[in-house]
Amino acid sequence: MYLIVGLGNPGKEYENTRHNVGFDVLDLLCDKYNIDMRRIKFKGMYGEGKIENEKVIFLKPMTFMNLSGESVKEVCDFYKIPNKNIIVIYDDISLDIGRMRIRKSGSAGGHNGIKNIIFNLSTDIFSRIKIGVGEPKGDLVSHVLGKFSEDDRLEVEKVFNAAVKAINCIITDGVYEAMNSFNGLKL
Repeated sequence: MYLIVGLGNPGKEYENTRHNVGFDVLDLLCDKYNIDMRRIKFKGMYGEGKIENEKVIFLKPMTFMNLSGESVKEVCDFYKIPNKNIIVIYDDISLDIGRMRIRKSGSAGGHNGIKNIIFNLSTDIFSRIKIGVGEPKGDLVSHVLGKFSEDDRLEVEKVFNAAVKAINCIITDGVYEAMNSFNGLKL
C-alpha cells in the first residue's frame, strides 16, 4: 500500500498558486485513476484506489502547509504505511519552472511542509516529487502564494503530467528507476 500526498493550502484563495502544485498533481492523478477525493478524515481530504494493482491512499492535508505532517502521520498510523511507501508532491523554489526532481530522502530544504512531515514521522526517508516554481524575485510568501503567469502555467502543467507518470513509475519500478527516468528532464 502506498500513500500519495499532494501538499497545498485549503481554500479557493489558494487554488492554482505555486504553493498548491501538490494539490494540482493529485487532482490529475485522481482524474486519471477515477479516484473520489471527497472523504474527510485524518485532518485531510482523501480517497482510495489502485495504481497498477497496488492499493493507494491519496491525501490532501487540510491543515495548511506548515502542519501537513499531522495529517500524513494520522494516515500512516491508521493504515500502517511504511515510510518507503510514502510519496509527497510539493513546490520547490530552487527549481526552475518546467523542472521536476525526485528524491528518495533528504532534508526539508527550507520547505515548512516537508519540515513538519519529517518532524511528525521522525524520519526523512520518504519519496518526494519536487515541482519547480522558480525563485522569488521579491518576498518569498508573496511568491509561493501567488499565481503563475499564463505562460508559466502552461509550462508547469507539462510537469504535472510528467509527475503523474513518475508516480506510476515509483509504484511499478521503484524510486531509483523514476529518478533515472525523470530527473534532469526539461519538460
